Order: sequence, then structure tokens, then C-alpha cells
Amino acid sequence: MTIQKELELEALLIEQLQTLGYERVQLRNETALLDNLRQKIQQLNKIVKPFSNAEWQQIWHYLSNETTVFKKAELLRNRCPVNFDDGTVKHVHFISEQTQENIFQVSNQIVADHRDLNGHSSRFDVTLLVNGFPLVQIEVKKRGVEISQAFKQTLEYAKTAYKSGQGLFGFIQFFVISNGVNCLYYSNGTQNIEFAFPWADENNKTINDLTQFTAAFLGTQHLTKMLTQYIVMHQSTDSLMILRPYQIYAVEKIIEYVKTAQENAYIWHTTGSGKTLTSFKASQLLIKIPEIQRIIFVVDRKDLDGQTAEEFNKFRENSVDSTTNTANLVRQLRSLDNRLVVTTIQKLNNAISNERYETEMAALKDQKVIFIFDECHRSQFGETHQKIKKFFKNAQMFGFTGTPIFDDNGHKVAGEKFTTEYLFPKLLHKYVIVDAIHDGNVLPFHIDYLGRFVHQNPGESEQEKIKAIDKKELFENEKRIEKIVRKVIDIHSNKTKQRQFNAMLCVSSVPALIQYYDKFVQVQAELLEQAQQNNELYQPLNIATIFSYAQMPSQQDSEADEDFVAEEEVDAPKQADPFAEKKLTQYIANYNQLFNTNFSLGAGFYDYYQNISSRFKAYGTDKNKGKEIDILLVVNMFLTGFDSKLLNTLYVDKNLKHHGLIQAFSRTNRIYGEAKPFGNIVCFRNLKQATDDALIMFSNKEAKNVVIVSPYEQVIQQYEAAVSTLLNIVPTCQSVDELYRESEKLSFVHAFREVMKLNNRLKMYSEYDQEKTSLTRQDFEDYSSKYKDLAFKYLKSNDQSSVAKHSVLDEVDFQLDLLFSDRINVDYIMDLIELIMKTKRQDQREKRIKQLTEILNTDASLYDKRDLIEKFINEQIPKMVTGQTIQEAFAAFWDAEKHRAYDIFCDDEQLKKDEFSKVSDNFEFTERLPLIHEIKELPIKKPPLGRKRTMYYAELHAKTTDLLNRFDLKI
Repeated sequence: MTIQKELELEALLIEQLQTLGYERVQLRNETALLDNLRQKIQQLNKIVKPFSNAEWQQIWHYLSNETTVFKKAELLRNRCPVNFDDGTVKHVHFISEQTQENIFQVSNQIVADHRDLNGHSSRFDVTLLVNGFPLVQIEVKKRGVEISQAFKQTLEYAKTAYKSGQGLFGFIQFFVISNGVNCLYYSNGTQNIEFAFPWADENNKTINDLTQFTAAFLGTQHLTKMLTQYIVMHQSTDSLMILRPYQIYAVEKIIEYVKTAQENAYIWHTTGSGKTLTSFKASQLLIKIPEIQRIIFVVDRKDLDGQTAEEFNKFRENSVDSTTNTANLVRQLRSLDNRLVVTTIQKLNNAISNERYETEMAALKDQKVIFIFDECHRSQFGETHQKIKKFFKNAQMFGFTGTPIFDDNGHKVAGEKFTTEYLFPKLLHKYVIVDAIHDGNVLPFHIDYLGRFVHQNPGESEQEKIKAIDKKELFENEKRIEKIVRKVIDIHSNKTKQRQFNAMLCVSSVPALIQYYDKFVQVQAELLEQAQQNNELYQPLNIATIFSYAQMPSQQDSEADEDFVAEEEVDAPKQADPFAEKKLTQYIANYNQLFNTNFSLGAGFYDYYQNISSRFKAYGTDKNKGKEIDILLVVNMFLTGFDSKLLNTLYVDKNLKHHGLIQAFSRTNRIYGEAKPFGNIVCFRNLKQATDDALIMFSNKEAKNVVIVSPYEQVIQQYEAAVSTLLNIVPTCQSVDELYRESEKLSFVHAFREVMKLNNRLKMYSEYDQEKTSLTRQDFEDYSSKYKDLAFKYLKSNDQSSVAKHSVLDEVDFQLDLLFSDRINVDYIMDLIELIMKTKRQDQREKRIKQLTEILNTDASLYDKRDLIEKFINEQIPKMVTGQTIQEAFAAFWDAEKHRAYDIFCDDEQLKKDEFSKVSDNFEFTERLPLIHEIKELPIKKPPLGRKRTMYYAELHAKTTDLLNRFDLKI
């Protein structure tokens, strides 16, 4: 028996392509290609007479005028004016978005008009031609050969062979490479195989077999979409980008939903999966729908306003203008020149709320407007969202998020819990974190948990659990912070590959950050002095920071999740912290001295933010290694929405959970070559349980996401009751001045705070109109002014009189031992499964079995095994023999199920069981899937000759592969 050759694989591929609508043609050289191109362009444009030489020369001059892949791609999508011999002028086009108008051909072994140094010419495996243009090149390798060999071959061809002769192969838009059992596709110009993608179905199950891939991906209708809709021209780099499967499914779901429904919806694509590109492509295709007047892309932070517009314009020049102020936004919304606008939610709120823009904005109220909200887990739970719904009466909203808000991490506004699905009722598509890690689209995490508090008194437990301890005092103790600073300095070079990459350190509060910054300065000064005394080299780390110095007095030291604070939900006025303001002024001065800049607080703060962002991203590009930010200290800023491929380490000294944890960790997981195999997380707090919980939550595609929110009628009754209570205490706002007793003033504060909370809750309902309540907006603001003057004094006093906190500083020592380390990838998910299976308590077991089911429904590598694992848990664990381990029981169960399935398969398919055993044994020991010649030995009775036999063997090979993979536990 011989191994299937490349030419045999080619023949089977071409035969299948013919069944999909491709015409088989023999085009052996460039001359034949050009003659064919001339005929097909004529046919596409429905021109009856063949092109004369003069007419064709105009077309060919247009097509050959550019040499780069990017420019040729632009020519392909434009039209060429032609002066015909009869005196008419027509514009010919080269590709149509309508599949039925295009002409599809397949050829193979085309010889390049080029010879290498040894005199050998290049032959290309399989070429797909559309309207005569070679637009898709397929390189195949025989089974058993690494697919990377095919990738390397296309890179070699691109250097010389594809540019040879008339440069016709410069029109290639994307490549497909395969070794029969694995298939990848990537745009022309891709230099790294990390950016070659497998195709997948809508549920993110990878389609690897060449026969199945061809049927799903290379059909003429799908190929037309890939060429005309899902290749993006990246203007700033003059390169082609091609969308990944989940991006395409999301775009198509949005477009379909706009055409068939009026409700809002959202896309759940994990952080780092390319949501900006997905949303841009969706916007670009939606704008072609005539009835849509505007696409408004809404972000929630000023820096992302310019950043997103810049990214959009990279995909298509001048596709969008960033709005610099509200007046400019209003002008753009009224302009007919550009129907795609990027803005912040704050400026949009100003535009629809400010009376000065009322006349200009009135015309937009009834227009069909599509809103796309970036990172819709943030800042979408306040009054502004309802204002937008109220103002734009014919609007439809789509949200993108990598970390939706579920029941378990539900957002509370004045005591009412809301989820993503409350605002965006329909989930259109999901691509969760384990999908992205499994596909290699984001990096896994490597997490070290360092540090513990050790009780110093001998004979007592090492880790005391003391109630009501002063946690702030404990975590922000100078000794502990100094140990962490020294540890970070010690491990930083190793974690960042000798400073090839940089890091962030996120801490719990501004006071803690100030301690950290000052301690870095102190410790590094000592280390530098010691090094100079010992005639040694020490290069200090460059530390920078940015934080908000305007804080809520009642929350100054809290570790509340910033993302969960609605923009209107306030119990006390914001006040600048003079000490924090002074320290940040000092730190900006240090920054100016280090980088020769001139930033300041106030109006210059935003410029400072932008400079830190761009300088931090540009790490490694400056030849002077002393002029870079090695570690950026933050509290909340930069932990969401900030992308930098050169950030590989996050040091954590704050409590994180749920979406905040995943968002923060995901700052480190952008792909950047072999030097960055994973994102490093170094936790100085024990966040292991929080990490496990968050990964389970955001790996679970079936997570509950519906909360029954109290009906409007019920909340408005509660509000009116609260207002009545308030008016009984103070009938008018001036009545507050008549309150002399401390208890009376405190009663007012509490009463109005309840009114405020319910008012915030009511803003979540589009039916709410404050003017129609017992307290008009003006009355509310008047009472609010009185409240703010009293609230800070009385609320703070009340808080301080609560339970006294116990200091344990004299009883503990701070140690930075490595407690445990996790590699967060598919293997990690399997470790969780083993832990769940070992649980003894019935209630805990049921809870973890439920979590296990969620993982099984999510992890692509377990997709075809989940029913078996569930069967083992539900049926076999209760029957386990005393003394038998989980591993032993599972191995016996798996083996029995495997052989039973193999027997059934052989009976159903009429196969020789001894031959199938050889195939399965070989796969088990070598991990090599069967070759086609081995498949041919399996049937008891050979099928008829001809095409049916070929297709039979291809289908049998696919079925056998699926079955073997189903029982393969080497994942």
C-alpha cells in the first residue's frame, strides 16, 4: 500500500469543486490565463463582440498599472472606463456581489513565468478563478506532512513567482492550505501562520477535513461573499485582512436581524477577538441598506472615541470622522455626506438633551438609525440609554461585549438588578473565551498566586481567619507593599522576557497606588546606589501612573467595580482629593522630566492620558531603552478597552471578580509571536476562586441572562411613597433650613437619598417622565442642593460609627511564597472537571456538575465528547466499586463505550472489524488519522467504480475521522 500522493488529493479536490459549480479548465501558463481573462471579463459585462486589441489594451493597462497586492485588490473592486471602437464609453467591472453573475473556474499545475536560481519553474497546485482572475490559491500537501510546509511554500511563491511575468497572480485575494486533515485560510500578504484560520460552523466547531471544508467554504455563493464582503482593505498598512468565521456569522446575524426584526440585540464575542473589525464590517454592510439613514457607533470613553474612529479609518480611509465636541456631532448627524458616525455616549446624551440642539436634532427623531454600542457591559445601564430610546423613535440597537452581565454578576441600579439581555433582548452570536483560546485567536493565561499572611504566634494556625479585621490597613501596610515592590523588581525581567514586553500593576485604591509609586522610587534609588557602590549595572524600571483624583467621599477607599457605577447614581458630590491631586501633579512632573514632555492637570489631563496610552503601546520601538514605560500603575483606568500586543504581564493587588477580572486579565492576551506564549498574571491576593468562577461564567454559552425587573407601575408607586415621606419631613426645599435637631437633618438626608435611588431606578424605564410626578425636576434639583450640603457630613459620620475594625498588624507577617500556579487553557478546563468529579458533598456536587455541563457545552475540544462524559457522571459514578478511583472507573467506562461504538459503526457501514481495529490501534498509538488508502481496505464489499466510489471513500474517511476523534482523550 502507498500513501496518498498530493496529485491524488488534488484530483479529489478538483472533482468535488466541479460538483459545486466550478468549470474545470486547463490553463498551463500565463498566456493561457490572459486569453481566458479577456474572454471572461467580456462575458461578465455581457458584451457581445469580443474585445478588439485597442479595447483590451485599455483594460489591461488599467489592470497592470499597479504592482502591489493591495492596489490590485482596489483595482479589482473598481470599474474601468473603456472607449469602444463604436464611439461609446462603458465602464467594465471585474467582480459582482451577485453569485450568479460571476464565472467560476478551477485549474491546477499552472506554471509561473519564472525560474529560480537552479532553473526550476514554479507550479501552483489548485487555482480558483473568478471571472478569469486567479483569486484563490490552494496549496495541498500529502497526508502526514505538516500544514506549515504549505504555508511556507506560499511565502516563497510570493517573493518571486507570483510577481513574475505580467503579475496576474498578484490578484490573489486569499490562500487555502491543507494536508487533507487540516485546512486553513488567510489573506494574501499574511506573514505569520498564527493569522491563518480554520473554518468553523456557527457553533464554533472547527471544520478540518478537506472534503468538509470544501463543501462549507469553497461553494460559489460563500466564495463570492468572502471576496466581496469579508475581505477588508486596511488603509493604514496597505494590506488585506480577512474575517474569521465567528466574525462573519456575527455580521450576517446582525444584517438578517435588521431586515426581519425591530428589537435590540447583542453579540457576545470574547475580549481580544476583534470586535472593532466585526462592528466595522457590520456597519459597512448595513449602510448599503437604503432605508437606514445613519449608523452611530457609540463608545463610553473619550479616548475610545478617537481610537475607534482611527481604527475604522484604517479599514477604509475617511469612512468616519471622530466627533471632537457635541456641536460637531450634531453637524455630522445632520450631514448627508457620511452616514457612519463614531461618538461617545456622553456627547450623544448632550446632543439629545441640550435645548440648544433641539431644532437641529428634531429631523433625526423618526429616521431609521442603527446604534452599535461597543463594550455594552459598561455604561449602558443608566438614564442616557433610555433617553436615546426615547429620542430616536425608529432606532435599533446592537451591543458588543466580551463579558455580558448575567444573573450572577447582574448590575444593580438603586437596588434593581439588570442584565445585558434587559437592554438587548436577543443574543445573536457567541464566541466565548475557551473558543478563542482553543482557536489560538487569543493567548491562554499563566497565573501565579503569591503572598499570604502568616500568624506570628507559635502554636496557632498559620492562616488566621479573623472577622472584622481592618483589611485596608492590612493590604496597604507599608511592609507588605515594599515586599511586593521588591518582588516585582526581582521577577519583572523574567516575566517580560528581559524587557521585550511591559506590564501593568493594578491596585485597589488611589491611596494604595500613591504608596506603590513612592515605594518604587525609594527602592529603586536604593538599588541604584548599591549597584554604583559595587560597580555593578542596574537599570531602573520606568514607572508611570494615571488615576482620577476626583473621588466620591463615601467611596474613597472602596474596591467597588467601576464598571458598575451608573453615570447618574450619586449619593454625595464628587470632590477633588487635595492630596491625590498634589501627588498626581508630582508624578506628571516626573513623567515630563523622563520623556521631555509638558503635560499638566486640568485641560491637559486628557493629553497626558493619550500620551501614556500611545507611549505604552509603542514599547520596544524606541531604540533608547531608557525612554519607555516598563510598568504602568493604575486603579481602574486601562483595565478595559485598552489593547497592546507588547503588554504581557499584569501584576494584581486588588480584588477582582466576574467581568472585571476577565477584562483586566485580558489586557495581556493579545497574540504576538513565539516570544509571547501566554499572558502572565501575578496575583498578590488569592483570587483563585474568583478566577475559576469567572472562567466558568464566561465559558458558559448557556449562562442565564434574564432578570425579571420590577414593572414600572410598581416602582413609580414606591417613588411616590418615598416623595410623600420626604414632603412630610420638609414640605419645601426651604423647610430644610428649619431643621435644627441633628436627628431631623439625618431623617431628611435618608428620606431624600431614598427618593434619589428610586429616581435613578425609574430612569431605566422609557415610560418615566419626572414632570408628571409629585416632584418636578426643578423641585428635585432644589432638594438635591440642600441634600448635598448635608449628606457628606451626616453619612460619613454615620459610617464611621459602625463596627470598629480590629488591627492585626502586630500579629501577622507578610510572605510572598508561590501558593499555586495555573495555566488557563483547555487543559485547565479539564482539571476543573476532575475537581468536580471528586466532590463528596451532594449539594456541592450538584452545583459543580451543573458547572461541568456548562463547560462541556462550551469547550470546542470536548464538543463531541460531552454526552459521554455526562453519561459517566450521571450513570457510572453511582455504580463505582468501593476503592475504585475516578480515573480507573472513567478509563473502564471509556474503553467499553469506545469498543461498543466501533462495533456499531462497523456493522452499520459494513466494514471489516479486524481492519478497522488496525486503523484505530494505529491512531491510538501514533495519533495519526487514517490515510485514504487505509480507508479503502475497510469495506467488506467494494463500491461501484467512478465518481460515486471516490465520494464514498471521502465520506467514509470523514466518518471514521469523526469517530476516532470522539474517543480521543489526548486534547
